[in-house]
Amino acid sequence: MKKIAFLLLFALGGLVAGTMLHIWTQWHKASPNTVSVIVEIPHGSGPLAVGKILEEAHLISSARHFQWYCRVFRIGSDLKAGHFEIPPASTIPVIAEIITGSKEAAIRVTIPEGRASWEIFDIYKMSFPNLDSARWDSLVHDNGFAQELNVPANNLEGWLFPDTYPVPLEADEKAILTQMVRAMHRCLESLDNGPTSRFALLGGWEQTLTLASIVEEETGKTDERAHVASVFHNRLRQQIPLGADPTVRFIFRNLTGPIYKSQLASENPYNTRRFAGLPPGPISNPGRKAIDAALHPMETDDLYFVAKDDGSGTHFFSRNLTQHNAFKAAAAHNRGE
Repeated sequence: MKKIAFLLLFALGGLVAGTMLHIWTQWHKASPNTVSVIVEIPHGSGPLAVGKILEEAHLISSARHFQWYCRVFRIGSDLKAGHFEIPPASTIPVIAEIITGSKEAAIRVTIPEGRASWEIFDIYKMSFPNLDSARWDSLVHDNGFAQELNVPANNLEGWLFPDTYPVPLEADEKAILTQMVRAMHRCLESLDNGPTSRFALLGGWEQTLTLASIVEEETGKTDERAHVASVFHNRLRQQIPLGADPTVRFIFRNLTGPIYKSQLASENPYNTRRFAGLPPGPISNPGRKAIDAALHPMETDDLYFVAKDDGSGTHFFSRNLTQHNAFKAAAAHNRGE
């Protein structure tokens, strides 16, 4: 009888050991996905429910294996809700660490320099189709929201920093705008706005961003930005209208088509063809280099510039109207006129 009991215990021990080895092997078996997979975990999901989601996504072979892992290591109450990115060849411990962590899956979105707020919305909309344009525009022009984000203006135009952002799949309009404004604050904090800059002369960050946004729209060439900024600073000092067509385009959201005479005659305060000084606010969202150019322009006597139209994307700069007209003729020649 003792021998039989011993054999039974031995067999039972072997069965338990074999089962534990199988479970341990399943826990550390790499998932078969060759690319990252995003899974959504609803609120209130327990270990078994999460395991079923993972099993249906073909990341694990059995929901029970995930449930047992959570029980053994007592992490069931730590599971989070949201979207999570599971890398290729992930084991159950790795997956559990991701879902109990705070890093949700995100889509990387790149916002180029010089885009207006409604253009930025269109870029985000391609990756986040549930975003609402009316809510976005309302938040951009919400004075209370601007104050909440420490923006010294009544809207967020100009304060949406161009960059590449990891955006959580759960992000809404408010979260995205907040992320961009905070990035702009970090950028401004890192710039030199001391006594050698034109910061005090411009009057503050809102005015600096206003000028930077016009510089951004006038040239895409990094080495020209400080020169373009010098023209505008010279015009501001002499109280000559800036004459920047992009400010007229901003009024009518006419970003690429021809500008009509009726638009150039607009009484809108953003029309720098008619009114001297800076417009009421930024016309786009400038990048770091344009902001730095507005703060530290080149030292010149130039009052005019015109695109060369020779395919270089650069401009002729001049100190007086006679030179400017000559360069306009040269540009017309380059266009074949």
